[in-house]
Amino acid sequence: MALDQVLDDLEREAGIACTAEVRAVGCGSINRAYRVESGAGPVFLKVNTIEGAAMFAGEAAGLEAIREARAVETPAVVALGETDDFAWLALEWIEFRADPQPAAERLGRELAAMHAHTGSYFGWHRDNTIGSTPQPNTPTEEWIDFWRDRRLGFQLELAVRNGLPHECERRVREVIGGVERYFGDYRPEPSLLHGDLWGGNWGATRNGVPYTFDPAVYFGDREADLAMTRLFGGFGEPFYKGYQAAWPLAPGWKRRVALYNLYQLLNHFNLFGSGYLGRIREVLGLLDR
Repeated sequence: MALDQVLDDLEREAGIACTAEVRAVGCGSINRAYRVESGAGPVFLKVNTIEGAAMFAGEAAGLEAIREARAVETPAVVALGETDDFAWLALEWIEFRADPQPAAERLGRELAAMHAHTGSYFGWHRDNTIGSTPQPNTPTEEWIDFWRDRRLGFQLELAVRNGLPHECERRVREVIGGVERYFGDYRPEPSLLHGDLWGGNWGATRNGVPYTFDPAVYFGDREADLAMTRLFGGFGEPFYKGYQAAWPLAPGWKRRVALYNLYQLLNHFNLFGSGYLGRIREVLGLLDR
């Protein structure tokens, strides 16, 4: 990759004089990432092909929305740009401790405070991505309609094109067709959501301040964020105690965990393939009960 092009563009856009020291760092499977030393301190730089420009623009907007809520910390956006061949996003460098768990209870309380920031509709003012998958956010007045059409229905059509077995397709369509039965009288408020809140998307500084990052922001049911925290091992009991102390969940929330995580698992199938079929069948089994 012609990283020099990106560094030159970063210097032009942000006025940051980059030094010669650039170190590759881990950043999942979608982007390449670097710690870039500069006269203003280190910068976290994410780079993708030019096709990733819209993805980075959505991420930057989401980070700004979370920061504006003044509840959960998230890295500041330094600059956003693109060259002829590459898209890039530069963020404040945060030094994380190896084990974030001592900050989990605080994260729970602060996430509840972020969720208390509500909108007038479900969705967002722009589309974004969940991973690298498009995430449509066209505003809707009713949450059940939004979840059925913008979330489960959208992911299912992608999954069918990506080879989802007919038996799984049929069962997901049954869930979508009867989605109202999972809600009863529950009608959530449109809370500001992180949108992609799994264990790899938060950390804590050495002085115990929790940060979230890599969001897929929209306004939706706060239970959707909390469901994803349970998808890949959970955030630990202190996190849930902190959240519940700040804003207890409505009765019946456990029944909807599988419904909300079905969306995330369909997306993982669309991104990474058939290795997620077992988990999809597992949550479908829970939804059949």
